Amino acid sequence: MTGTVEIAVPGPFHLAAAAGFLEGFAPASRPHAAEEPGTLRFAFPLPGGWVHTGVRVRQRAPGSVEVSVVAGEADVAEAARHVARILSLDVDGSGFAAVGERDPVVVALQARYPGLRPVLFTSPYEAACWAIIGQRIRFAQAALFKQRVAELHGRQLDVDGRRLWSFPAPAELLEMPAPPWLPEIKVDRLRVVAEAALTGVLDPAALRVADPEDALETLRALPGIGAFSAQLILIRGAGHPDVFPANERYLLEEMRHAYNRPAATPAELASIADAWAPYRSWAALLFRVARDRRPGPAAAATKEAPTQAA
Repeated sequence: MTGTVEIAVPGPFHLAAAAGFLEGFAPASRPHAAEEPGTLRFAFPLPGGWVHTGVRVRQRAPGSVEVSVVAGEADVAEAARHVARILSLDVDGSGFAAVGERDPVVVALQARYPGLRPVLFTSPYEAACWAIIGQRIRFAQAALFKQRVAELHGRQLDVDGRRLWSFPAPAELLEMPAPPWLPEIKVDRLRVVAEAALTGVLDPAALRVADPEDALETLRALPGIGAFSAQLILIRGAGHPDVFPANERYLLEEMRHAYNRPAATPAELASIADAWAPYRSWAALLFRVARDRRPGPAAAATKEAPTQAA
């Protein structure tokens, strides 16, 4: 079902910043995401019915974006709802500037990356699959394996003349033969994730409205999903705006550098992050972007080191 809807965006947001982030986001395999200024395209299985859907997102002026379904049979309003989550537009960002007013380190990052909000996986299901595929291997290898899964078992869509791969829907992943380049235990865990998606365990709205600790406990019950992966799924899959990713090692290292507190414990850093509420996830992302884009050994280690264990 083709069509277009307009989404109001409270608070600063620049689609170009989201596209630039997506270009460097290894799990997305979208090195040319920013090739057309003011426009961004996605192909993904829409959570719920899991219909493969192609959307075009445009920002013609501050304060709103247009979402158009250009491939697939998805309801445009439903597709727009998920695009809003993927781009963190379903959160009122008008109070994010106040975080910078309380924290001079954050305000400098906000000025360096204006209008940047978290860009998410297309669903908690996809985030969980990435967490399973990427455990204990390098980012580049994990991204290659995830893209292989998409190309072999997903769907390629023509999205406004761009051929984009949509990750396999859960039912398609359940039917996937075990590839020789993925360990059997990872294939088994991917199938459990697919079942969890089909039964609603990974529903993004349910994860968002739950108490964060309860949501994380639910996610940790999945085989192969530990503390780090659970936070990844909740923050970068469901899009919870106010969870401090205390198990993300590179974030903690960047905070120690930025605040000049080399010996700070995770608990002390979490206490600093309390001042970022109710946008702790958003502020944490700015620290990671700063680290990843800073030239030198730290950035290279972030991109080349093995993904963190579950």
